[in-house]
Amino acid sequence: MANFHLTRQLTTAQGGKILLLVMDGLGGLPMTQDGLTELEAAHTPNLDRLAREGSVGLSIPVARGVAPGSGPAHLALFGYDPLEYEIGRGVLEATGIGLEVNPGDVAIRGNFCTVDDEGLITDRRAGRIPTEEGAKRVELLRQITIPGVAIDIEIAKEYRFAMVLRGDNLHDAIADTDPQITGVAPLAAAALDPAAEHTADLVNQWLAQAREVLRGHEPANMVTLRGFAMEPGLPKYGDVYQLKAACVAVYPMYKGVSKLVGMDVIQTSGTDSTRDEFEHVARIWNDYDFVFCHVKYTDSRGEDGDFDAKVKVIEGVDEALPVLLDLKPDVLIVTGDHSTPAKYRAHSWHPVPTLLWAPETHMPDRAQSFGERECLYGALGQFPAPDLMMLALAHARRLVKYGA
Repeated sequence: MANFHLTRQLTTAQGGKILLLVMDGLGGLPMTQDGLTELEAAHTPNLDRLAREGSVGLSIPVARGVAPGSGPAHLALFGYDPLEYEIGRGVLEATGIGLEVNPGDVAIRGNFCTVDDEGLITDRRAGRIPTEEGAKRVELLRQITIPGVAIDIEIAKEYRFAMVLRGDNLHDAIADTDPQITGVAPLAAAALDPAAEHTADLVNQWLAQAREVLRGHEPANMVTLRGFAMEPGLPKYGDVYQLKAACVAVYPMYKGVSKLVGMDVIQTSGTDSTRDEFEHVARIWNDYDFVFCHVKYTDSRGEDGDFDAKVKVIEGVDEALPVLLDLKPDVLIVTGDHSTPAKYRAHSWHPVPTLLWAPETHMPDRAQSFGERECLYGALGQFPAPDLMMLALAHARRLVKYGA
């Protein structure tokens, strides 16, 4: 697990360049007992070649049997112990879209949803409305005022938005208002600590006004709120790893976690394809020691339960991969933050396929392709995800010897 005291002792500013490619929710399961996973079923000649030339294994994001959220899962990939360092979803979303989250502020992720005439949720994501429609609803929400608190609110993507509360004596110990199921009403904001009662009251005032301003604006005619959080004060990449690091991602949350650990967030468009993202990496490659590139739609298609669509996303990544290989990274890691099997339609606890390709330093194993079963017997073994950054630094020759 992460030991930043040790890391600071061993890291050096000299060494190779590292590229971390994360296919969100990459891990999967067969739909039938004798079937293939999404990754195994995909035609991936480039990834399979890298697996033959490199080393593979399976990472455990948080702990065995624990299905992680995207925030802790990415922190783990970045080398942070997710049980020690916690980031609320609201902070990730808010910082990812450029909202400032200062000490004392409370950041919140919001989802537009659809409710019927009785106020019961019929669609938790408002039919995944286009971002421009979400932005129109955000304009309506900006009409809301609550005495004693300033509110910043911005659209994130599709049905998602983020807002930041600024005022005195705010607290983030508030339960989500999303009940996680349809057929019931959104929950009221409930304080999880007596110190949060004041903030919960402010939030409930805001929710009551939101219900009124969104009335008649189907399918996004109500909201749920999640991930109440305050700024966590994480150690930064430049200090811990002596790396100048950058993030290329489309979705705000992943930009947010990257910004919080000190990465530069590269400007992208919400409509960028995988190839577009890889071209962004190529454009800034010479300016950085470490680049994190995030592909979202493996996770989205898994959550949709669409096995074939997830396979196609993986194949699209493989097809575009030569754009990254042409950069000749000293270390290339391909992995996911967690598993999202289409069979489950949700994040799962299953270990995540991981590929490490470092032509000058690694020891190839016997893997012939990149898939869960091959990774099960790979040289990397099954390992805690926070160990991956130390492996990357070692293969990039950015660590000095420990001890005399």
